[in-house]
Amino acid sequence: MPLLGYGTYKISDQIEAKRCVLEALEVGYRLIDTATFYHNEAAIGQAIGSCGLPRNELFITTKLWTDVTSRDKVRKTVDESLKNLKTDYLDLLLIHWPTAANKVVWQTMLELQQRGLVRSVGVSNFKEHHVDEIVQASGVVPTVNQVEFHPLFQQPELQAYCKANGIVLQAWSPLMRNKALEIDKLNELAANYGVSAAQLILRWDVQQGIATIPKTTNKGRMIENFDIFNFEIASEHMREINALNQNARQYRDPDNHGF
Repeated sequence: MPLLGYGTYKISDQIEAKRCVLEALEVGYRLIDTATFYHNEAAIGQAIGSCGLPRNELFITTKLWTDVTSRDKVRKTVDESLKNLKTDYLDLLLIHWPTAANKVVWQTMLELQQRGLVRSVGVSNFKEHHVDEIVQASGVVPTVNQVEFHPLFQQPELQAYCKANGIVLQAWSPLMRNKALEIDKLNELAANYGVSAAQLILRWDVQQGIATIPKTTNKGRMIENFDIFNFEIASEHMREINALNQNARQYRDPDNHGF
């Protein structure tokens, strides 16, 4: 799985979603992240079908929403996603948010993996105890945990837990929906490298082995966000970014997500 991917949250207009994904692929992104909740899988499928790239060069992730709580619903939802995305398999399937149905949904995902419909299975917005629940029930550890992660909310305990258990941490909203670009310290550090604050943050992610999926509908910013592999942040500057952590969750708490 590429460490840097393209997120598509809130790109629900079908024409715009197709355009954005085609442009992202043109820029060089190969990981495309979506979810049934985003209502753009069909548009992404059109982009995948017309981009001219071999399927094995792409990495497609989608997620099961909180209303998917039974074996039949998991199977039907995945079948629909495969049809919409115009693919025979998903590279990664995630549980979008933890629910009371975690164990049955997870077990069904594992069955779909055994059938070859899904290459890898993981979770999103799971805390440690949510992961423990499904691992204890199945004996299988998720490959990925996609969570809120940015300079003000670094979840060090969850980071350590995922690292100890071989789980890739993947950051959604890595730029805090652009609020992080207003942090003076990040702009100050970025100037040292001749890069933008966004590039600095995304480089900080991948340099510590955290996958990240920034989202933008602007091709220029797609290019900017992708151009992070020609510099390295010094260890002292990594520590300065780490020191910005405030344990300040900006969005929903997985224990009380309210869906």
